Formats: sequence, structure tokens, C-alpha cells
Amino acid sequence: MPDTRAQDTAELHTGVLVIGGGMAGAWGAIAAARAGASVILVDKGYCGTSGVTATAGPGHWWVPPDPPEARPAAIAARNLGAAGLGDPHWMAAVIDLTWRVLPTLASHYDFPRNEAGAVQYRGLRGPEYLRALRRLAIELGVRVLDHWPALELLRDGDGLISGARGVQRQQGDRPWRIRAGAVLLATGGTAFRSHLLGAHNNTGDGYLMGAEAGATLSGMEFTAAYTVAPARSTMTRTMSYAYASYSDAADRALDIPAGPDNSRALARALLQGPVFARFDRMPEQVRRWLPAISPNVMLPFDRWGIDPWRDRFEVTLHNDGTIRGTGGLRVTDQDCGVGVPGLYAAGDAATRELVAGAISGGGAQNSAWALSSAHWAARAAADFAARRGAVDPHLKALGRAGMRPAKSARAVDARQAIAAVQARMHPYDRNIFRTGTGLRSSAEALESVWAALRDHAHGGTDPVRTREAAAMAATARWSVASALHRSESRGMHQRDDLPAADPRQARRLESGGLDAVWVRADTRAPRSPASSSSSSPRPEAATPP
Repeated sequence: MPDTRAQDTAELHTGVLVIGGGMAGAWGAIAAARAGASVILVDKGYCGTSGVTATAGPGHWWVPPDPPEARPAAIAARNLGAAGLGDPHWMAAVIDLTWRVLPTLASHYDFPRNEAGAVQYRGLRGPEYLRALRRLAIELGVRVLDHWPALELLRDGDGLISGARGVQRQQGDRPWRIRAGAVLLATGGTAFRSHLLGAHNNTGDGYLMGAEAGATLSGMEFTAAYTVAPARSTMTRTMSYAYASYSDAADRALDIPAGPDNSRALARALLQGPVFARFDRMPEQVRRWLPAISPNVMLPFDRWGIDPWRDRFEVTLHNDGTIRGTGGLRVTDQDCGVGVPGLYAAGDAATRELVAGAISGGGAQNSAWALSSAHWAARAAADFAARRGAVDPHLKALGRAGMRPAKSARAVDARQAIAAVQARMHPYDRNIFRTGTGLRSSAEALESVWAALRDHAHGGTDPVRTREAAAMAATARWSVASALHRSESRGMHQRDDLPAADPRQARRLESGGLDAVWVRADTRAPRSPASSSSSSPRPEAATPP
């Protein structure tokens, strides 16, 4: 951040500061306000349009309590696919809280009804959903500050997280400082700028800020999720591909299964040459429903003059990173704290291993996790801020890499640094088809990127991009180190040189470190909200009809 006189800095204070304005951030702000806290939400973009939810048709893990066997069956099925790393107690708490809270948005969101007239809560329309959350937050008194990216956290003399600093993008990067009784990181994950739809602002900022404050991470090896899309588009909406058939450049059929678990088969084919798809297996009824379910899916085809049910179109794979992966800040307790007093995490900023294990956290479970973790974290943050009282104005800024050089300050090309990270995290032969040799090569290259940002980069004329480069490099280092440490294949983490699962490694991996990355087995499971009062019914969480 460039040197600026104190009187040029916007100074604010609040009970709870929410960093991030996607689904988790908006729900967190709502929950904190309902708990009686004063709340400020800052977003790098515009709360209601930024983030992956705003461009999607998000489903929720929606399981009614009746019949009584429904929830145990859903949990057992999910846990079976979690490869030994899920937690049924957390899953049960997420299902229950989602069931009770989601219908409270009915005053601002028009939930559809089925043919029998029953309200349908399972699937939502992303744009309307995020707009409804924004409206509700503002009505509850949340102060929403758009285009106010946070760059670093603040800590008081007692070690309590006490706010954040950042810049106002639409005011020439004028600095701001917000003192807060507690901070909720809802900054999303990162797809390493892979062109995953809606993910451009998601660069792992919360991971870096959390690590600088003393938090650790978990599940960072599970970043090999990829999403199919038309080759010239960012339209990473995958439902239609469940009905796709694939062929090569010569129109020879390829043996690639339909559905979400075909990334490795698709990637192998793409390494050999162009791959084409058509939706020729889609039933007529689904074709009719598609414009209402996901109206944006057809836009690229309409522009290109392609009939995707009849015509072939070229496809590619976009890296989902930690957005449809599972890694994030390690949750240490039932309130979604991260082991640092006054700091909490929700949504993709937090690990989703508790509900996803070693497989993708994308889809219904991810949405339910975003809603639920945001509520637990926000209520705990509001309580912490209320008990804490006034915040000392004399605070220490924690940002380092990309802000305060460890050595001599000099120009570091942030775009070049981001490209160097992408060169290690995007290619299929590096991140999908992993080997020890390839991972060690990536780790060495990423250390060089990180060293330049840590030792020499400063905010300069573009503090946000420089900080984004540092966050992406840090996230990539934790991911690669964790993948190297997990010397087996499990879930989405597949080692071509170690293709078998090792029963002894059915445990989560904790990672951290800035100057020197470390990884270790994590045997400390956080107590689930189901066993604490934080999951008890609240007035705003009425049981749906």
C-alpha cells in the first residue's frame, strides 16, 4: 500500500467486520445483524454480483427431517464418497441448519412451487438469490461497502484480531481502516484465475490474511477439481454435460463417461488433441427446462449459431482450485473459529473437508456449508465482539508479502507472478496427473515466485493486484506441499506414481507457514455444532412448511 497521510485514511468501526460479499459473506452479515451486532461488510467487487454463486443456479443440501431415515441415509451416502475424511456429525448439523434457515429468505426471494403447489427450496437462481441476500442485509442495518477490497488484518496488543485495512477502488485506492470487535473471513477460495465463471475476484486473499494472523489450513491437496466448458467460453455450468457425448477432431467417438467425475478422462483426451461435445443425450423435457434452470448456459451457443443438441462444439477444462475443491482455513471449533481470537471463517474460505472429505465440495453441499458456516461464525463473532467491548485504536497491521518487503523494495510484475503461479496450477499434466517429480518441480518454481513477492514487492500503483499475486502464490505453495506430503491417491488427489489409497493416510493434513511451508497429519477433529448450543433453534430459523 502506498504511503498515505493518516488524515487521508477512511476510519470506521463496527462490532463485526465481514470480508467478502458472496453467499457466505452475505449470510454471515445477516446472521451477525440478527444476533444484535453492528455489521460492516466490505467486498472486493459488488456484493450481490461478485463470486461464483451470483452466476450459478445453486442447489442446497436439502433433506427434510421426515421420513426419519432420510437424513441418516443422505449422510451415509455422502460420507461413503468422502474417502474417510468427512464428519457425519458436521454433516447432520449442516443439513439441519440449512433446513431451518433457508426458508427465512422467503420475504425477499420468490421460491418456486412444484405442480402440487409445494414450495421448492432445493435449487435457487443465483442472481436473484444474491440480490435478495443483499437487500435483506441492508434492511437489517448492515453497512455494505462495495469495491472496498481488504488487504490485511489488524491485531491489538493482546493478540486479538481487531479489524482490517484496505483501499477504496473507486476513490483512487484511498486507504481505509476499520476497527472491529471480530472479523469474519468470507473471501471465497481461488481457481487461480482459470476463467471459472464468477471466480475472477477469488484469489485466496482470506487464506493469506488468515495465515499472517496465525491460522493454519487443511485439505489443500484437494485442488484438482476441474470443470468442463466450451473452449471459447467461461460458461462453467455443468448440468448439461451429464447428457453429453464426446469425440475427437476426426469425429471419432471417445470413451469419456458423462457426468461430473470424468475430468481425468477428458484431460487425457485433451492432452492428445481437441475434444468436442454435443448434448445429444439430453431428454426433450430437460431441453425445455434448461432455459428456466440455467438461462445463461445457452448464451454462448446462441452467439456462435450452434445447436448444441445437434452440432459439435470444442470443450476445455477450467481449474476449480479450492472453489470446487475442499481446502481452506482450518476450522478449530464448532463456531468456525480458526484458532486466532476474534477471527472466523465461512464458505470457501474455510475447509469443507468436514462435509465433503476428499471429493469435490462443489454443488449442494458447498452451498449448505456456506450458509451454515456463515451462521455459526457470525453468531460467534457477534458474541465475541459484545463480550470484548471497545477496540483499542492502536493496532498492528499484519500484511507482509506484496505490501511490506522483507528486503529491498523494487518493482515486481504482479501479472507475471500470477502467470507463473498459473503455469503450475492449471496444466493437466501438473495438477490432475500428479507425480512426486512434477510436484517437486512446481514447489521449486513457486518458491521463486513467493520469494520475489515477499522480499521485494510493495503495493505501488496497484496494491490490490500485487496482494492478489501474493495470495495466489501462497495458496499454490500450500496446495503443492500438501499434495507432495499425501503419498497416495485419495478422492480428487490422484498421484500417478502412487495410484493406490493407503489406509494409514485416512486423515486430514494441516498445512501452514509463510517463509517455510510445512505439512503434518491433523488428528484434532473440531467438535461439531450438533453437540453445542450454537445449533439450537433461533427465532429467525423457523421450520419450513
